[in-house]
Amino acid sequence: MEEILTGAYQDIPRYYTAIAEWLCCMLFCFFYRRKVKPVVFTGIAVAVLLLLTGWLMLTGEVPTLLWIPCMVIAILIMLLFLWLIMDITWKMVAYCCMKAFLAAEFMASLEWQLEYFVHGGREERGIFNVLALIFVYGAVALVLFIIESRMKRDEVELEISVRELSSTLLIVLSAFMLSNLSFVYRNTPFSGTIASDIFTIRTLVDFGGLAILYAYQSLRYEVSAEKELSKIQSMLTAQYDSYRNYQEVTDLINMKYHDLKHQIAGLRAEQDPEKRSQWIDQMEGELSAYQPERQTGNQVLDGVLDGKMPLIHSHQITFTCVADGELLKFMHVTDICTIFGNALDNAIEHVIQVPDPEKRIIHMEVSLRKQFIYAEVRNYCNGEVKIKNGFPVTTKQDAANHGFGIKSISYTVKKYGGTIQFGVKDHFFSMRILIPKEGNRCSS
Repeated sequence: MEEILTGAYQDIPRYYTAIAEWLCCMLFCFFYRRKVKPVVFTGIAVAVLLLLTGWLMLTGEVPTLLWIPCMVIAILIMLLFLWLIMDITWKMVAYCCMKAFLAAEFMASLEWQLEYFVHGGREERGIFNVLALIFVYGAVALVLFIIESRMKRDEVELEISVRELSSTLLIVLSAFMLSNLSFVYRNTPFSGTIASDIFTIRTLVDFGGLAILYAYQSLRYEVSAEKELSKIQSMLTAQYDSYRNYQEVTDLINMKYHDLKHQIAGLRAEQDPEKRSQWIDQMEGELSAYQPERQTGNQVLDGVLDGKMPLIHSHQITFTCVADGELLKFMHVTDICTIFGNALDNAIEHVIQVPDPEKRIIHMEVSLRKQFIYAEVRNYCNGEVKIKNGFPVTTKQDAANHGFGIKSISYTVKKYGGTIQFGVKDHFFSMRILIPKEGNRCSS
């Protein structure tokens, strides 16, 4: 005969719930950059496990009226744990906390339902219970790890808005309240009275809430990816159009340059007066300003560099370039424009903010290192540049609409099987790229 559940909500051992909540928090700590050293992280983790366990054990027999406040305090402990450890915004901390809480509810509910199925509600504890706890918690944690790994992005972590955070909170609260309804009020249309049914309802509702939450997160990523790709495509088109304009101007200047060189040579052969010679020398001096700045061996790269030179000269920027453009002959025109156009734009944008003209320095290199093409753009920077998840963090207020230049460079480099690295050393910000030489790249 089925057991009628009486007394109620505290059926799952409280330390089971504490372990689940702690384990889910630890899981999310793994996926984000931590702001404390490993020793400090270990100490905080142990302290939080003891605090959660102690609190939930202490409040195991509280009246129904105090049950919700006690759960809220437990959630705040989880929130504090994540906030102390994870180097992300408060909105992302809150988002991860809500996911961890709902995952812990499902984890503990599933494990206890399996235990109840075996021991039928008896209070006996043995090796089976320990093994069941380890197996179920480990299996759920592994599945969550796989899901989070696939959703994790290599680029700057997707930020969550207040509206999205509110939607997440609504999903979590709905799942939590419905799953625990039978333990608090057993006389509603959605409540159960038989223990096995109540446990099943709770597990399924928690699972459904978790599935909805991850489906919602997946949708967020898809929408964000579409917007991002659209903006990057617009940026690629703009870079290519700029290159076309640069190339047309460069071709015109080259033509005029060579024509005038021949004219001056003819005039010099005919001239006698000293003033005419001085005048011709002056013309040559003025004409030298229009001479193409770089001859890298790659017409596209030359066009990009020539297009940046007026801005570089106008801001008194010292620009040095050691580039073997022949190494880039396998790359598409738009890809060369994307990588070096955006890299130089970012470097120029930073150095023009440096008050001292002597420190406005940009250096670019393209060379062969073993079987890899090495490209670097390095510029002087006064302020601190924060690197997060391997990428520089934009200092602009409208962060959501900036940083696409860096992302477009990253996407383009990865298309050729390459890697990109950013760093700051001795007041110089650097972007380093390694791309396998043509013929050594693996097909993706």
